[in-house]
Amino acid sequence: MGFGNLGFGEIMIILLIVLLLFGAKRIPEIAGSMGKGIREFKRSVNDVDRSIREEVRESRIEEPRTPDRLGGAPREGTAARAPDDADRPAPKRLLN
Repeated sequence: MGFGNLGFGEIMIILLIVLLLFGAKRIPEIAGSMGKGIREFKRSVNDVDRSIREEVRESRIEEPRTPDRLGGAPREGTAARAPDDADRPAPKRLLN
């Protein structure tokens, strides 16, 4: 069993040092608080992601159907649509 370049002996030494620094009673409290912190972080990330997705969905629903989006003439103040390949003339040949 190994974690990257750490072997069993190195992991045991690290666990022993943690046990000596914090004590047997304090380690479960630290682990519990770390678990709560990770859960809260995931919850906040999911909330932000959900709010962004809702805003995108609402903007797509509320977006008006303009003549330029339907293929007609563009509205005043908007850029004209880019020509399709079918609208472009054939390229000129420079060499035979």
